[in-house]
Amino acid sequence: MKAGPVRDIAGFADSLRSQGMTVTPDQMSDMARALTLVDPANRMHVYAAFRCLSVTDQGHRVPFDEEFRRFFDRIEGSSHEAEPPRLASASAITPVFETLPEETIEDAVTQEGTSAVENVAVRDFADLSDRDLDEARRMLMEMRWHPSASKTRRWVHDKGGQRPDMRRTLRGAVGLEGDLMRIERRQRRLQQRPLIVISDISGSMEKYAELFLVFAHAASQRLRHTEVFTFSTTLTRVTEDLRRTNARMALDHAGHTVKDWSGGTKIGEAIATWNRDWSRRLARGGPVALILSDGWDCGDPALLSTEIARLARSVHSVIWLNPLAARSGYEPATRGMKAVLPHIDHLLPAASVNDLRGVIRLLDSIDGAKEI
Repeated sequence: MKAGPVRDIAGFADSLRSQGMTVTPDQMSDMARALTLVDPANRMHVYAAFRCLSVTDQGHRVPFDEEFRRFFDRIEGSSHEAEPPRLASASAITPVFETLPEETIEDAVTQEGTSAVENVAVRDFADLSDRDLDEARRMLMEMRWHPSASKTRRWVHDKGGQRPDMRRTLRGAVGLEGDLMRIERRQRRLQQRPLIVISDISGSMEKYAELFLVFAHAASQRLRHTEVFTFSTTLTRVTEDLRRTNARMALDHAGHTVKDWSGGTKIGEAIATWNRDWSRRLARGGPVALILSDGWDCGDPALLSTEIARLARSVHSVIWLNPLAARSGYEPATRGMKAVLPHIDHLLPAASVNDLRGVIRLLDSIDGAKEI
């Protein structure tokens, strides 16, 4: 690909970062590849492709639209120069995307903007055929994870460290070079944040739970510390089942371990069980809690609110994944979602492969500088 469009994508990514959005090198690479899959002269297709690769939170939509408009205005303004670096013709980048209906954007992405494989990636899991479900499982297993490392309380030897290591320095002062007093250095040890996955497998989540467990299995294979639980009416730990390398075998074993598939939903009681039985053992190291549920709860919303608040205090952050959040016009109006909203850090959609790619990007971007 020519250098001009690559520079444009890098500049656009910088603009998004200035608005507080996280744009990784992988996302930039995906944007460049997207330009080979869509018609770069069709402004709607370019917008739709870039948005699905950049927007991982509903709150990002407005700043994305503003930066897309502002950045491509600058490109259009420089179109009189010789060989200007641009993604498309001036007529193709007129920023009128705020008037496009959501359905039109999705059609542009799924029908003309992507390959057959990427069509599967953007479609709701509930709408996939058996063949497409197999492709979705494959894509989930092949996702790339690059979690950021966080500083622990433990110090380790490092020649470029910021603090002197007096114990090692004094120990080295004894002997032939005792009069030189070479100062040894140290810094905080780095470690991946643990991941806690808690998946709703009740009847209302039946079309999504199995693929999310494939996602959890991929996390177990790629991350150092991953704990996985399921719940419907009771909480069940399936970590050991999902540690098996073969995904199909791992899910089969989990299926035999879990006894309440497609039952009722008692989210508050499940979180309470986790807080009571597992928090002391698993909440060390500043883990991130990933909860998949549509928020339909048969239990007491006051209990759910109390227990989610308790969970949030014991982990670094709580990310709530709701498949319904991917639908146009979604509002977290169920009593379960109303109970948890004040205590969670992120509410993200989880109805497609692309949604779960966005989850990985968020996990990769979580502040690694904060001590754990």
